[in-house]
Amino acid sequence: MATATMRPCGDFRATYRSDTTMFEDRASRNSTILWIALLALIPMPNVLGLGFEILDAYWMNLLVTIGYLSIAALGLNILVGFTGQISIGHSVFFGFGAFASVWLSSNFSVPVFFSIPLAALMTAAVGLIFGIPAARIKGLYLAIATLAAQFILEDFFARADWFTGGTHGSLADPFSIFGYEVYDDHTYFLLVLFNAVLMFILASNLMRSRDGRAFVAVRDHYLSAEIMGVNLTKYRVMSFGISSFFAGMGGALYAHHLGFVSVEAFTILFSIQFLGMVIIGGLGSIMGTILGVTFMVMLPEVMDMGARGLSGSWLDQTLGLQNAINFLKEMAIGLAIVLFLIFEPDGLAHRWRQIKAYWKLYPFSY
Repeated sequence: MATATMRPCGDFRATYRSDTTMFEDRASRNSTILWIALLALIPMPNVLGLGFEILDAYWMNLLVTIGYLSIAALGLNILVGFTGQISIGHSVFFGFGAFASVWLSSNFSVPVFFSIPLAALMTAAVGLIFGIPAARIKGLYLAIATLAAQFILEDFFARADWFTGGTHGSLADPFSIFGYEVYDDHTYFLLVLFNAVLMFILASNLMRSRDGRAFVAVRDHYLSAEIMGVNLTKYRVMSFGISSFFAGMGGALYAHHLGFVSVEAFTILFSIQFLGMVIIGGLGSIMGTILGVTFMVMLPEVMDMGARGLSGSWLDQTLGLQNAINFLKEMAIGLAIVLFLIFEPDGLAHRWRQIKAYWKLYPFSY
C-alpha cells in the first residue's frame, strides 16, 4: 500500500539550530545571493570599458549613498532595534569615522584601504566612552545623554583644526589599492557593495551569537536578563561600541566617496534621519535597515521626478507645483515617520514578510 508523502504546512522550527539560521529558508538564501550578484553586475560594463552603461553616474551615486548609509544605519538598528537603547547622536559618530579616515590617510600616509577600518575602530572607541552613561540610565535620560554627545562632538569638529580642518573642512584622498585609484562611482560602488555585504554578514552572525541574544534579552526585559546572568553594563556599553563601529565604517566610505568632509554635514537633523531609516525599515530587522535607507534616499528623488514630469502642465501653472514640491521635500521625511508609526509601526520589513507569507500560502488563508 502506497504511503502519501507528508509535507509540512506553515512555518515552524523544530530545533534550536534551525531557529538560529541566517536565512529563513533556501529560497531566501538563493534570492539574496542573486540580488547581490545582480548589483555587482550593474557597474561591470563601465568598469571593464565595454562602451555602455546599465545605470548612469546619477543613479550609481544614489546606489553608493544607499550602501554607506545602510552600513551606518545598521549600527543604529543594533543599538535601538536589538538592544532597546536610544541614540540621538548617531550622525556625529558617522562624522567622526569620516574625519578619522581622512586624518589617518592625510597625516600619516596610511593607505585608504587600511584607514577606513582603522577609522571604524577609532569611532568604536569613542562610542564606548559615550556609551558609559548607558550602564546607569535609560529611556528619556539616555536620549538626553546621547543628545549631549551630539553637541559635544559637533563642537569638537568645529574647534579641532588638527583633526577635522575646523570650519574649512578636510579634503579626502580617493580610494586606492595596489596603486589603482578609484574616482568614478561605478568602481566605487563595488567597494561599497563589498563592505556592505561584509558588514551585514557580520551583523547577522552577531545576532545569532550569545552576545546577540543577550542584546535582545536586555531589550525585551532587562530585569529577567540580569537574573539569568546577563551583564547589563557590559552589553549596554558594548552595543554603543558596535553601533559606533558601523557608523564609523559608513562615514569613512562617505568621506572618500565625496572627497571632502565638512563639519556642517553632521547635524542633529541627520541623526533624526538615521532614526527615521530604522523606524521606517523596521526596528530589529537586518533586512529592514536596507529597506528603510532605500525609502529615505529615494523619497526626495521620486518627488523630484514627479515634479519634473508635471512641469509646465496646467497643474504646475495653477498651483506652482515645482515650488510646492521643493517645500514638501523638507516635510516629507517627518511626515513619512509619523505615518509609519501610525499605520505600519513594525516597518517595511514586516510588510514584506506579510507579502511573502501571503504568496507562500496562497490560495489558503491559514
